[in-house]
Amino acid sequence: QVQLVESGGGLVQPGGSLRLSCAASRNILSINVMGWYRRAPGKQRELVARINLGGSTDYAVSVKGRFTISRDIDKNMVNLQMNSLKPEDTAVYYCNAFTGTRDYWGQGTQVTVSS
Repeated sequence: QVQLVESGGGLVQPGGSLRLSCAASRNILSINVMGWYRRAPGKQRELVARINLGGSTDYAVSVKGRFTISRDIDKNMVNLQMNSLKPEDTAVYYCNAFTGTRDYWGQGTQVTVSS
């Protein structure tokens, strides 16, 4: 059974915006950190952004000032608002949830930035 479900990917022009959402199944009892990773063609998977229970965030240098991560703890949900998108943001984006002992991953959603 899928435990992380992502939505919001698609095609957008450079400079445009996109909002990704991820909902974790409630049978995951405790999630400390939720975040987004991406894998671009020919590149390794990299951290895009993450947020912990206290609201502390980390962002990749390449997305600082353009992306914003947010979390609804009660709903086990995390969002990623992506603004000023660039062609180099094109990648498959994966939702991640970390309980402190185990990682969970979503199926991935394609984001394509192209004119």
